[in-house]
Amino acid sequence: MAGGFVGEEAGKRAELYEGRITSYFVLACIVGSLGGSLFGYDLGVSSGVTSMDDFLKEFFPGVYGRKQEHLHETDYCKYDNQVLTLFTSSLYFAGLVSTFGASWVTRSKGRRVSIMVGSVSFFLGAIVNAAAMNIPMLIVGRVLLGIGIGFCNQAVPLYLSEIAPSKIRGAVNQLFQLTTCLGILVADVLNYFTDKIHPWGWRLSLGLAAVPAILIFVGGIFLPETPNSLVEQGRLEEARKILEKVRGTTKVDAEFDDLKDASEAARAVKNPFGNLLKRRNRPQLIIGALGIPAFQQLSGMNSILFYAPVIFQSLGFGSGAALYSSIITGSMLVVGALVSMSVVDRLGRRFLFIQAGIQMIGSMVVIAGTLALKFGHGETLSKGVAVLLVVMICLFVVAYGWSWGPLGWLVPSELFPLEMRSAGQSVVVCVNLFFTAAIAQCFLAALCHLRYGVFILFASLIVIMSIFIILLLPETKQVPIEEVSQLFQKHWYWKHVVREDSEEQS
Repeated sequence: MAGGFVGEEAGKRAELYEGRITSYFVLACIVGSLGGSLFGYDLGVSSGVTSMDDFLKEFFPGVYGRKQEHLHETDYCKYDNQVLTLFTSSLYFAGLVSTFGASWVTRSKGRRVSIMVGSVSFFLGAIVNAAAMNIPMLIVGRVLLGIGIGFCNQAVPLYLSEIAPSKIRGAVNQLFQLTTCLGILVADVLNYFTDKIHPWGWRLSLGLAAVPAILIFVGGIFLPETPNSLVEQGRLEEARKILEKVRGTTKVDAEFDDLKDASEAARAVKNPFGNLLKRRNRPQLIIGALGIPAFQQLSGMNSILFYAPVIFQSLGFGSGAALYSSIITGSMLVVGALVSMSVVDRLGRRFLFIQAGIQMIGSMVVIAGTLALKFGHGETLSKGVAVLLVVMICLFVVAYGWSWGPLGWLVPSELFPLEMRSAGQSVVVCVNLFFTAAIAQCFLAALCHLRYGVFILFASLIVIMSIFIILLLPETKQVPIEEVSQLFQKHWYWKHVVREDSEEQS
């Protein structure tokens, strides 16, 4: 009953929220969202480096020999090497483990501290990778990078969702995806040029990951903590001052009272991870913590991001052409993120998920059909077929860029109430990185053995993902973040689950 009363009061207060877009708020968003650049830069740089001849000759001479043997031919298995894929996937396995420590830091020390810890670990990983002399040293560097990503992916989406006014929360949260996409694009461009620097260009690509880490750490010194986190830590006076400064007004009583109510509910929960398993939180667990982060990776997008140059070389493109094509796909990802930011708070989350799902399915089917007819016979692809494949990949990437890419982080960060928000985000990051690592480790082997069928597999998974969204996700656009959980009480299916829990407690 108490929880319902608080929810009703919050619903009335939401109409009284006041504030404007202040320069202080804009600065906080820019610095906070830079955490996404770490994730993006690594996605882009690792995909390019693993296709560079100098890198392969030093660490993977067997792959290099196979590549030279089939340099201009189509070959599904050209890069099938599990140690090479471990170079990519080890980072995500490390991030998966580190996110649970990040949850404790994020909840007890704040979102800002967690972001800064992540930047330090990422910086150390970049230095170790740039200086690597053997494969174990490469893997150690990747593990340090993974710890950094685990912390930043845990804290940044929460930070942006909490500091944003509800009316523009979708666009603000998507700054994380935008900086991720920009990080990918910057890495793709750098890879294109460093590939021409022999024999150490790959070291420069890996080492430059230290630059965004430094920017985030320095910016974090001046970054304000979110009022939600300060209230959660019991620092009420400081929380109100930050809220007034971010909103640009002293009339923040309604919003501040909502934060205090949510904090009281949060302090009553002694085991936030156990609370996730309660029946009343089943919608958040299934949609936000498990379904969306898993499906985000099962879309097949990160397979393309990880291995874009490798895929294009496997399709018979030359080394320079492959890196150039990956720049095109990186640009499409940025375009998608900008489109999503501009329309997500008007058209809503569900519309973007469903529209993009149709476009992604169509693209994957065309890619699979083209490969089935024209690929894998040891021949060079014609220019027309090559252009068609690049266009279809770009259509797939841009659709992902305005849907599952940004919304895969935005929607889960909106769904959890404050008392289990950091714990919920930990599970989100854990599930996301588990499937990221699994896809990274398995994709090249799947491409080798399933051939064009791997794209049919991804198309089938996107069909399931789209049905999942249509049936189970309520629309969250412009709903105050501390009221989102009330949407499940009105949803055609979840209302029965939540109601049964309330009846059992009564």
